[in-house]
Amino acid sequence: MATEAAPMDEKAKRMRDLLSSFYAPDPSISTSGSSISASFDNINSTSFDADQYMDLMIKKSNLEVLLQRHVQMAAEIKNLDTDLQMLVYENYNKFISATDTIKRMKSNIFGMEGNMDQLLQKIMSVQSRSDGVNTSLFEKREHIEKLHRTRNLLRKVQFIYDLPARLQKCIKSETYGDAVRFYIGAMPILKVYGDTSFQDCRRASEEAIEIIIKNLQTKLFSDSESIQARAEAAVLLKQLDVPVDSLKDKLLEKLEQSLDGLQIKPEEASLLAEHNDSSNDAESNEQLPAKIHEDAVRGFSEAMRAYREIFPDSEERLFKLARALTAMHFENMELYIRKRVSAADFLRIFRIIWEDVVLMDEVLPEAELSDLSAEAAQVTVKKFVARTFSHLQQDISDTILKFDINQREAVEEEVLKVVLEASKKAGIQGTTDIFQDFRQLLDENIGIFVKMKDLIIGWIQNGFQDFFRSLEAQFLVLSGKTSSSKDIEGGLVEGKSSDKIHAGLILVLAQLSVFVEQKVIPRVSEEIAASFSGGNSQAFENGPAFIPGELCRVFHAASEKLLQHYIDTRTQKISVLLRKRFKTPNWVKHKEPREVHMYVDMFLHELEEVGKEVKQVLPQGTFRKHKRTDSNGSNTTTSSRSNTLHNDKMTRSNSQRARSQLFETHLAKLFKQKVEIFTKVEFTQESVVTTTVKLCLKSLQEYVRLQTFNRSGFQQIQLDIQFLKAPLKETVEDEAAIDFLLDEVIVAASERCLDVIPLEPPILDKLIQAKLAKSKEHNNNNNTVSS
Repeated sequence: MATEAAPMDEKAKRMRDLLSSFYAPDPSISTSGSSISASFDNINSTSFDADQYMDLMIKKSNLEVLLQRHVQMAAEIKNLDTDLQMLVYENYNKFISATDTIKRMKSNIFGMEGNMDQLLQKIMSVQSRSDGVNTSLFEKREHIEKLHRTRNLLRKVQFIYDLPARLQKCIKSETYGDAVRFYIGAMPILKVYGDTSFQDCRRASEEAIEIIIKNLQTKLFSDSESIQARAEAAVLLKQLDVPVDSLKDKLLEKLEQSLDGLQIKPEEASLLAEHNDSSNDAESNEQLPAKIHEDAVRGFSEAMRAYREIFPDSEERLFKLARALTAMHFENMELYIRKRVSAADFLRIFRIIWEDVVLMDEVLPEAELSDLSAEAAQVTVKKFVARTFSHLQQDISDTILKFDINQREAVEEEVLKVVLEASKKAGIQGTTDIFQDFRQLLDENIGIFVKMKDLIIGWIQNGFQDFFRSLEAQFLVLSGKTSSSKDIEGGLVEGKSSDKIHAGLILVLAQLSVFVEQKVIPRVSEEIAASFSGGNSQAFENGPAFIPGELCRVFHAASEKLLQHYIDTRTQKISVLLRKRFKTPNWVKHKEPREVHMYVDMFLHELEEVGKEVKQVLPQGTFRKHKRTDSNGSNTTTSSRSNTLHNDKMTRSNSQRARSQLFETHLAKLFKQKVEIFTKVEFTQESVVTTTVKLCLKSLQEYVRLQTFNRSGFQQIQLDIQFLKAPLKETVEDEAAIDFLLDEVIVAASERCLDVIPLEPPILDKLIQAKLAKSKEHNNNNNTVSS
């Protein structure tokens, strides 16, 4: 309409007016009068004044414009002449064609009147002969009809005489429907002639009908009879004018009691879901649970149909029964999907429920079962989607917890690596399986599923968003980082408190978070974009759609938290060991050192355990020894005295020179290069081990500062630290920081010592060599026993 209403250009208007004037001689009916204004400068107007137009053009335009207008008008005149000539030619052809058509019509009609007269004569001849035949056969036809009526009457009389015998046969065969039909058909004759000619027949028939009524009443209240059989009995009784309204409450109560047998109970749903598609045996198909259930519901529907006809005032009660059965179906369906159910089994049960709804809706359309079922179906499908994600989360948790990480041989058997790989596989395979299940939901051709397609897509996207958030929270709970009463009640952490959780599990969860961030979430995002894009906005009312960027940030933060939690857990365990070491003895009365203390072995053993764990879980980084000269930093304390000062101090033998050396050490701190101690922890073996050692040495330094040492106590600390230098430097990548921290421990001990006299280097080396020999012998004995 907008195109039609658009103004035409000037040439099109002139052409339309020209054609209009050609076909409409009367200017009053021309379209130009309604569409073109009667202004004096409109050349197509009927009131156009040529002189006035020329005067206006001469005044407004110069010679060049007038020449252009002349050329333009000459071209338009030529075009109009051509158009009019073509129009005349076309109309001339049409007139010639019309003339030829009229000539052909005249030649075809010629002679038709004679044929019509012949046809009329033949029709009149046929009619006269037909009247003659009817007249000659009239008497015979009347006689035949009279005989036919007599025959029908005799058949009815014979039927009345045979009625008692027919009713007895029906009683024996329990075909009460035929008996009632026979009796009702004979009632008009029995009412008229029952007291005269057919008195005996009527009496015998009434006796048989009384027996039938009793049998029907017995069937009506028999619990062994099906609902459909009882409904048929009620219909037959009503046809026999037996009052059944008094039986309405009892019949409807029995119908209500039958609802329990029609429910799809959770324990029976799996049997209904199973079917044998390859079976073509009709007898075996009749024994299938789904077929039995379908027959029962069909009988229930037919009973409702019959009761509605028998008791018209019971519609509301029947509506309630149908709605109650539908509601119970979906309630039991929700109970059924609480356990693990595949999408195929879920859809099979859903189809059975929907078929039940369709059957009952055909009988009771006013009950609006379709609307009720649509709302319940949305709730059920939404819960199924949520349960699917819950089962996937449970699978991942079970995979993590089914291995006994706390066993003594766990580290040697690389259980952490097995747990990590199994968890990764569970995550990838789990997401693949649920995508297959969700595709089956979207491919389902039931009408309600087609309508819910956008909602299902929205629930899937929102479900993945909630799943990954819940999985991240679960990782924190399993690691002991956070606590959740709900998860503990559900048995996900098996009642373990945070202090009893194995540190290796925390490391596995940290690396698993990295895997989810880098592999699982991008894969899920690609799958959603390919097959599950779009969605209904109503599905996002309880939360956002799937946002992979946000989830990646969540798991990235979780991985860092868990990695730091692992380091803290290992450090706390070692710190407990160090605290016991320094709080137990009386350092002021400490005896001269005879050997390296046993806590050093325990400390190195714990660090060895850390190394074994990280080798199973974390990748190996670019190993580069961090020398003291490589370090710079602004986040650290100043270093202690230089190695030269340290060696000089070891050679001095009296208290005065040692105190002088301590003063020089503090003075050297003002000019010493700074060493960066704590850097960001990376997901590599070297970074985690190095950070753990740094934190432990820092704790060791703090415990030293809380004690007061005599000369022997200080020498014991000196011996232990000197022994630790070599194995620690072999373990970590930042030798400068470790060297700095070990020096700080010696400095802290010297500051808290009452008489600072270090051990001489020969004695120190002798004690260290003795410890090394003893450790080597111990390792050889262990290898011999294990072999």
